Amino acid sequence: MPTLPAAPSSPRLLPAPLRWLMAVLAAVCIALGVVGIFVPGMPTTVFIIVAAWAAARGSPRLHGWLLRHRWFGPLLRNWEDGGRMSRRAKWSATAAMAACALLVLATMHRPWTASLALACMDGVLAWLWCRPEPRDDSAA
Repeated sequence: MPTLPAAPSSPRLLPAPLRWLMAVLAAVCIALGVVGIFVPGMPTTVFIIVAAWAAARGSPRLHGWLLRHRWFGPLLRNWEDGGRMSRRAKWSATAAMAACALLVLATMHRPWTASLALACMDGVLAWLWCRPEPRDDSAA
């Protein structure tokens, strides 16, 4: 009878200087993620996911705080459970990218630059909508 793979454990802590760098990276990404809440076109989710990744390796206390956070916690728990994204997060990202696409179309003067930006957004949206959804969508 085949054995099931073990559940992933939390990453090993790194040596002290690297832990410090990871904690700094996590703090910077949290700050950038918070700025992204208010600045159109600047991502929030990516910075928070990177912050959780760095905190897991550099500061278990910060990582725990992120997982328990009222706004970021559900997103991060879903992400750590197999890269899952809630349908609400997918729709929010789609609406934000649509608004950015309109801004790009209205302000860019070179068609090739607008096309490149829109193609990147299309690629991100295609990848995003292919992500599995949480087992219990009410958690996010």
